[in-house]
Amino acid sequence: MVTANTGLMTRGRSVFAPWVEWLNGPAHEKALWLYMVVVLAHWVEHLVQAYQIFVLHWTRPVSLGAVGLVFPWLVSTEILHSGYALFMLAGLFMLRPAFSGVSRVWWNISLGIQLWHFVEHSILQGQAFVGHNLFGSPVPISIVQLWVARPELHLIYNAAVFIPMVVAMFYHKYPPRKERMAYQPVCTCAR
Repeated sequence: MVTANTGLMTRGRSVFAPWVEWLNGPAHEKALWLYMVVVLAHWVEHLVQAYQIFVLHWTRPVSLGAVGLVFPWLVSTEILHSGYALFMLAGLFMLRPAFSGVSRVWWNISLGIQLWHFVEHSILQGQAFVGHNLFGSPVPISIVQLWVARPELHLIYNAAVFIPMVVAMFYHKYPPRKERMAYQPVCTCAR
């Protein structure tokens, strides 16, 4: 057992443990709502981009979403997308301990899909960083982008992460009767 402060461990416990306990206890419901606001804002951004492409018939390089119209440099780099992918992954990981039963299963599915989504963004970020694109592409390209265009791929990834996350949040807030009896909630989300 560690008895002194050695980096991120104090007395055998992470210095983040009290914060994670608070986040997954009394602050869990508010944290989930805040997390969902950011997720929905990201959805709006991609839906605006889809509207620009499929309804307004703008060319793909010009269809940058709402943020991209104001800050084109931000969406033309991988910084914004990689940062959001990391935020999503961190949020799914940090908010996970309060989930149990069927809600935990759905949350884990969302986490697993987001992990792959993050790997894809890391591949893109790596290409941008080293200045060499894979597969002879003129722009950084992810693995699944070999088959699906980037705007459509982002809609697919966002839906694939979002749907199980919403199912998990529903079962977390309204657990099945059997689970209400079996699990002692660590947060105040369940009604």
